[in-house]
Amino acid sequence: MWSRDPAPGDPLLVLLHGYGSNEADLMTLAPELPTSMTTVALRAPLPAQAGFAWMPIVDPGFPDPAQAQAAASTILAWLDEHVDASTPVALLGFSQGGLMVTELLRTAPTRFVAGVVLSGFVVDAARPDDAALAHAAPPVFFGRGTLDPVIDTAAFERARTFLAAHTTLTDRAYPGLGHGITMDEIADVSRFLESSLPG
Repeated sequence: MWSRDPAPGDPLLVLLHGYGSNEADLMTLAPELPTSMTTVALRAPLPAQAGFAWMPIVDPGFPDPAQAQAAASTILAWLDEHVDASTPVALLGFSQGGLMVTELLRTAPTRFVAGVVLSGFVVDAARPDDAALAHAAPPVFFGRGTLDPVIDTAAFERARTFLAAHTTLTDRAYPGLGHGITMDEIADVSRFLESSLPG
């Protein structure tokens, strides 16, 4: 699902939804994000509840490394097929989609100009390109609620520690927010993306 027909040279923002949702969910945020970016929302491949998932959930916040890698490879294959390699690409994901942002950055450290991880987390295992990610240190926004009932605090802390060591991190915790997104958070994300785009 595209926000508009992409123009040559326009930056692209890839939206990755959470477990049990679909590509239309995060697309509702597009009007609040930088208009200089074309936005595309992808649908995860696996049926889950009333929507779709990037992988099955066994232990929330602690994904299976092999399944996370397989899902990331699927997204990278879609990008290789549909997006010119010269296009600046940023990522934004919520919950399990946030996991996919971290996994994509760890798999292809120089492919993306920025990442936004909302209520997301990281695989609790080393990846071969983690050192390359730390060297590239792409800008990443990590936002989550202080009252999230779905993702364990330990999973958020693990993500924060990893991102602080491997990216140029903007870290935001939103008091009173559960497993969701607020307009204040999206305003922060929009400013972050504006400052992170090339040129």
